Amino acid sequence: MSAPDGGPKVVALGGGHGLAASLSALRRVTRELTAVVTVADDGGSSGRLRGELGVLPPGDLRQALAALCRDDEWGRTWAEVVQHRFVSSGALHGHALGNLLLVALWERLGGDVVAALDWMGRLLGAEGRVLPMAEVPLDISATVLGADPENPDEVSTVRGQVAAATTQGRVLGVELLPADPPACREAVEAVRAADWIVLGPGSWFTSVLPHLQVPALGQAIAESPARRLLALNLTTQAGETSGFSAEAHVEVLLAHAPGTRWDVVLADPATVTDRSSLEDVVASAGGRLVVAPLASAGRSDAHDPHLLAQAYSAVFSSTSSAQGASPWR
Repeated sequence: MSAPDGGPKVVALGGGHGLAASLSALRRVTRELTAVVTVADDGGSSGRLRGELGVLPPGDLRQALAALCRDDEWGRTWAEVVQHRFVSSGALHGHALGNLLLVALWERLGGDVVAALDWMGRLLGAEGRVLPMAEVPLDISATVLGADPENPDEVSTVRGQVAAATTQGRVLGVELLPADPPACREAVEAVRAADWIVLGPGSWFTSVLPHLQVPALGQAIAESPARRLLALNLTTQAGETSGFSAEAHVEVLLAHAPGTRWDVVLADPATVTDRSSLEDVVASAGGRLVVAPLASAGRSDAHDPHLLAQAYSAVFSSTSSAQGASPWR
């Protein structure tokens, strides 16, 4: 499935593998695509570069750029190159080449993150633009129930994306540090000019919800004339969403962004255990539920980019929530 000429202006928000899956599908649907990426990672290569150089963590931005590479030889080759990780006994071990390339561009361009991402996008032939959600590195503060297995009823706070994602307890909510970070201006402008805003899939508390807590970005999402689509995950995530139903994912998001309308919630049928309950929660957000097959054959935890693209295309072709209903409803 290839993207038509033009297409709707779509802004996709998230981070990590979830956003990459969404972008791989969306570039098959539209040529007007912008990715807005979380910048709170503090682990691995990104965490090391962030700590040593004070830069935005580049890993999720790199993954988004790789996902936007074309399916031809040039695109596939560069996608593999920027994702390449060094294996050594020295300081390079574990670093992704794309992370180093991004940091080099930032330094070469005087710290202009957006210009560096645009340059790298041109080098890769990316089918879309990648932007950070904020102009400064962020930390995640998570409220967790039972982080200490010996005190399962105790509520405590853990700091950092890695700590929140790997906690042994149940995450109740997240906040950003600093609490009022400056949003990327170009990201806010893209959201306000979009036809569709797509949030998710991805790590719910550490990749999806943080976008709603950057004040200027969250306000732009709420006020944009665009339609809003929430893409649910295929599986729960140990630590972050263990035991969550599909409706619990939506309820948590609504609690973090009260008053924001979601026109469509997209889910794979395997994740919907109580359709009536999920439809009620979605309706409370002003939207409708679309259920469509999204998982790869033999991989219940991975999206099939072609199936996801078909689902996005069907939703985008609808002219209103009352017209053009999805064929999967």
